[in-house]
Amino acid sequence: MDLPWGMFGENLTTVGLLEDEVNIGDRFQIGSAEVMVTQPRMPCYKLLIKFGRADIVKQFLDSRLTGFYFSVLQEGQVGNGDILSLISRDSNNVTVADITRLYARETDDLELLHRTVQVEALPTGWRDYFQQQIEKFKR
Repeated sequence: MDLPWGMFGENLTTVGLLEDEVNIGDRFQIGSAEVMVTQPRMPCYKLLIKFGRADIVKQFLDSRLTGFYFSVLQEGQVGNGDILSLISRDSNNVTVADITRLYARETDDLELLHRTVQVEALPTGWRDYFQQQIEKFKR
């Protein structure tokens, strides 16, 4: 069954799109919809509840296999088995895994931090957070 994608927040399960290969800002076509990668999925307290383990959030972040969110640039019809095709790559070359790494543990990569705050597709809250990390280097 084809769904009008963009009307509802829908989950997609994909094969071959890995967090260390997909850039924030990359654009894809799926069915007749166009989408853009905006940010990694981040774990919340629900993981702790589901697994009953205090270290699950850390393990989740350490794996860098977070998944990611798309924003819908053009609504369209999406069906089971539709191919996700890369339309364009973001030139800042900041992967989903880079964001997770910067957020979770490695905040001392100044060059990557500078590239990250230039990624327009990354939500403002993320860019502000990474700009604050850059400011810490100036002190």
